[in-house]
Amino acid sequence: MDAAFTDEQVEIRRTLRRLLRERCGPDEVKAAVRTAPGHDEALWRLLARQLGLPGLALPREAGGVGCGPTELALACEETGRALLPSPLTATAVLAAPLVDRLGTGAQRAELLPRIAGGELTASLAVPGGELTRALGLTGADDDGGGWAGGGRAGGVQARESRGSGGSRGSGDGGNGGGGGGWRLYGQVDQVLDGHSAGLLLVAARTGGYTRGRTLLFLVRAGAPGLVRTRLTALDETRSQGRIELRDVPAELLGPGGPGGAEVVGALARLGATAAAALAAEAVGAADAALERTVEYVRTRVQFGRPIGSFQAVKHRLAEVYVKVEAARSAAYYAAWAVGRSAVAHESGAGAGAEAGEAAGTAEAAVAGGLALAQALEAQRRAAGEAVQLHGGVGFTWEHDAHLYFKRAASDELLFGPVHRLRAWAAEREGLFAEPDVATAGAAAGAGASATTDGHRARKAVAV
Repeated sequence: MDAAFTDEQVEIRRTLRRLLRERCGPDEVKAAVRTAPGHDEALWRLLARQLGLPGLALPREAGGVGCGPTELALACEETGRALLPSPLTATAVLAAPLVDRLGTGAQRAELLPRIAGGELTASLAVPGGELTRALGLTGADDDGGGWAGGGRAGGVQARESRGSGGSRGSGDGGNGGGGGGWRLYGQVDQVLDGHSAGLLLVAARTGGYTRGRTLLFLVRAGAPGLVRTRLTALDETRSQGRIELRDVPAELLGPGGPGGAEVVGALARLGATAAAALAAEAVGAADAALERTVEYVRTRVQFGRPIGSFQAVKHRLAEVYVKVEAARSAAYYAAWAVGRSAVAHESGAGAGAEAGEAAGTAEAAVAGGLALAQALEAQRRAAGEAVQLHGGVGFTWEHDAHLYFKRAASDELLFGPVHRLRAWAAEREGLFAEPDVATAGAAAGAGASATTDGHRARKAVAV
């Protein structure tokens, strides 16, 4: 593993940091979140035009830049540092990879160039607040996407409508008329940028209560029966919306067919990439909070000296620094593991290659979950210390430190909690596996024999 960044990666980071310093200070952030979409649309178009940010990890043939998960993680670290209100996470991290992986040739040709150019934003809608479970970060998907609900379980239900001639529709769902397609019913809360995204990828349950399967559907903005509401969120820099689906026409993502297992698998593979990007974003926010706090304690004078010279303050900030650096290393490793897994997927062939690819995918998933847990913890610690070490002014709600505090609290609610991320990673690695009965019995017998022999030896020495 080469831990050094390439010149291109360094330039991506430097250019993005310089641009965000000029265009995305705390005052600009507070102004952007109060607009209708919740972000600065002009800045988003600029980032798309100059840096290709929405399509950074999309292939060149789809209109993207052709970079990988490491470059995406570096970009997310810089947007996290500035607390940039943008559709980057919803569009580039969650939605676009699914369109690229599952979409038909026509869907990819229509949607991906518009996403990469910043013309179209997208979001993934997972019912029931089960985003991390659907991505395989906090639990196994033992019921094949049952988290999508449908029927008596709530969530979102999909029904294939009949054409005017009584035959099943083809699934195009484009016009919502009598030509067939799919119809969606239900409600999804806490959809990232759900109130403003031009395209929604909705996970819905179809096939009845007992033989159901989870599929992904494309819902266009302005579709009849679609009601979207912006929610009041703790963290205004990460906009959330509620979508209500009332007999909404939808288009099946992909060519159709059984597809349920493929969708669930694609979501699980996306989890490792998303975890690495979210971890890097949290690291950027934590590092910025630490940097602001260090700058403040150097200038805040108490008892005739800067408070940063007090040993207790030094110790507290040193502990935050160690946590942030450890989280940064974990996020970079997770991104590297995802990239290596993707290379194995593209070049693999044969049974041995498939086994190696599966092992690499599992490694990336565990590394991503642990990196996200480490980053969320570091972000929470850095934001908390920022509020406390700023003293009385830090406790005022309008202070900039609270932007980072709210981001830390909101991220853990959306993508955590930390203990569940770590518990599932440990379970996947078999750390909590029950020992084999025969092996355990033999080990216990050997231990008892060794204990008896030791006791006899001690008695002999004593005599």
